[in-house]
Amino acid sequence: QVHIVESGGGLVQPGGSLRLSCAASGSVSSIYVIRWYRQAPGKQRELVATITSGGSVNYADSVKGRFAISKDNAKNIVYLQMNSLKPEDTAVYYCNVDVSYGSAYWGQGTQVTVSS
Repeated sequence: QVHIVESGGGLVQPGGSLRLSCAASGSVSSIYVIRWYRQAPGKQRELVATITSGGSVNYADSVKGRFAISKDNAKNIVYLQMNSLKPEDTAVYYCNVDVSYGSAYWGQGTQVTVSS
């Protein structure tokens, strides 16, 4: 069992930055893939960034060069650093965790709004 809590969202102007946090608790040793998704109003949820337990990362084309996913193993936190934010980045951002025994866990989401 893994409990996920996202935080760090808020209102930011275009060109600004935010850092989202995905904090995990419970059976954290079983986690092998962590993904950030986002869902904008009227749109499907889309994959933004991925990090594996080994540290491999991947990004959606729309955020490459602007977003960076990282992890702090000691704190069991995965971050999504978002720079050069655009209005089209506005969405609810969710952290998704895959564990070795086959279950997936989601946090509650955190709202990111990019607006002048």
